[in-house]
Amino acid sequence: MDRTSLSLPPGSVALQAAEFFTDLNMRRSFQSVVLPFKPDVVLFLGDYFDGGTYLSDEEWQDSLFRFKHIFSMSEQRTNPHVPIYYLSGNHDIGYSAFHSVHPEVISRYEKEFGPRNFQFLSGKVDFVVVDAQTLDGGATQSKERSSSWEFIKTLSAGNESNPKILLTHIPLYRPDNTPCGPHRSSPAINQRIYSAAMDQGIKYQNYLSKQTSDLLLGLLKPILVLSGHDHDQCTVVHSTPFGPVMEHTLGTISWQQGNLYPSFMLLSAGPRNSTDSSQEVLTNLCFLPKQTHIYIWYIFQFVLTVLLLMFWPTNGLSSLPYVNAFVSFMSSAGADLFPRSKEKDDTEDGEYEMVWDAEGSMHLVKKAVARPPITNADSKTTGRGNVVARPTARKHQPEPDSSSVHVEMGSETAPEDGGKAPRPSKWKIRTVLQRLFRVVQSVAIIAVLNVPLYMMLLFKDWVDR
Repeated sequence: MDRTSLSLPPGSVALQAAEFFTDLNMRRSFQSVVLPFKPDVVLFLGDYFDGGTYLSDEEWQDSLFRFKHIFSMSEQRTNPHVPIYYLSGNHDIGYSAFHSVHPEVISRYEKEFGPRNFQFLSGKVDFVVVDAQTLDGGATQSKERSSSWEFIKTLSAGNESNPKILLTHIPLYRPDNTPCGPHRSSPAINQRIYSAAMDQGIKYQNYLSKQTSDLLLGLLKPILVLSGHDHDQCTVVHSTPFGPVMEHTLGTISWQQGNLYPSFMLLSAGPRNSTDSSQEVLTNLCFLPKQTHIYIWYIFQFVLTVLLLMFWPTNGLSSLPYVNAFVSFMSSAGADLFPRSKEKDDTEDGEYEMVWDAEGSMHLVKKAVARPPITNADSKTTGRGNVVARPTARKHQPEPDSSSVHVEMGSETAPEDGGKAPRPSKWKIRTVLQRLFRVVQSVAIIAVLNVPLYMMLLFKDWVDR
């Protein structure tokens, strides 16, 4: 990622944060997933800089430094000198129409990553790397296009004892709406070619032209084709006069380039102890963790935590509706299932006195307990804070004019001085402020405990050991 990736101001905190977390994710993937396989060779299929053709030399060098840090081999202690091979991508050098105006982008790329067309041997398989951005063009035969085709024709006339694997950044031609297999997460893209004015070359293309693709397959006769450019997985089979040829278009390893399922591929080429031609090349697509889903899960957990802190009852679960009834029901059910061995008898409580009989023996005799009079059913309280006094009906006693005397003892009685009771709205505002303060306090405590640990984990994965 760079300033051309997102609509963010160059040098802004948001852009720097996006670059850091994207770089960190790719570094973790490479260091923790790819390198533990102890590869003999590492292949990159192009597009190392998002806006490589539009970056100044200073910006390009900064992106190059980040790229080398992300895919550093210093963690590979057993074999730190693993060969690494790079393919040029359209985001690195552009297309043929761009080369005629800005030839310096090619020299800048070759100075750091080496030639754009080359061949290397691994096991018993020849890997052929071609600069696909220069293969198609207009009527004008540019220097870059001529050198690419001369390299390809030289290989076709050479030794054919070893099988070949073709590495091209731009995929070979396939008809529109060609199925890409079960591992693709986005709709398949169709052919799209933009040519420069006056037939001065290609400005953009999704696939190589059919003529160029057929010529490549006919001259090199590869047993497998590996390509990139699409940012998503696609597996197709090309029909050729010498048999079917499978092509794997690999998805991006970055989670910020339009693919929610970043991946890489393991390839086993030419085992020296194998005589079976079908075992000359074996491939296995490997998916990385879905980082976008992980961040969504983090956000969901944070929102849920804040909501719980805001709306969790102050008095615990007992203040929620139906909780008291549920607790009472469970208590009564537990009492029925596990009854006590003996119920307490209220008559066992009381005072005793010592009595001596005629023979001099002492006995404890319980004193008589005065029972409280049973209150008449009519003398019940009418409400909280209210006392109702009713006279006892007696014979030969005239009833008073009023059957009862009602005395108000409510705490919310309006004061005689005409003062006003507190408004419910003020009470609600105070409750909301208390809740907010509790949320901020709790989040601060969580941050104090977790942020230092999180920062240590970040720099542990970012700094070279």
